[in-house]
Amino acid sequence: MIQRQQTLWLILAAVSSFLTYKFPFYTGTLTDGSYSELDGGSSFFLLILTGLTFLLAVITIFLFKDRKTQLKLAIAGIILSVIVIILYVTGISNFLNGSVAFSAIFAIAMLVGFILAARGIWKDEKLVKSLDKLR
Repeated sequence: MIQRQQTLWLILAAVSSFLTYKFPFYTGTLTDGSYSELDGGSSFFLLILTGLTFLLAVITIFLFKDRKTQLKLAIAGIILSVIVIILYVTGISNFLNGSVAFSAIFAIAMLVGFILAARGIWKDEKLVKSLDKLR
């Protein structure tokens, strides 16, 4: 399980998803004049979707014996990660001025982790299929 490359990518996605709760994506002044941060718990949808990406990454790690299901869940993780990033970008419109935090890299790392994990799972599936042809 841990020796597989995609497991490490899924761990990266899970850790990055968790860290988006702790660190902001964007910091600045809201339209009402107060200072605020946009992070994984800023809105209800971000809270739910970020939690789902974390759970999806953790569940996908333990499905290493069923590569087809693991690939489907990794693709679902890619879709959820893109939706989370879109929600972050649309959440920026609530700010009057501010800047993207350096910790925004965690949201991008979450997406990259799922993409590279799906690529690794796909390669494993192709390898198993080619070995089955030899039998």
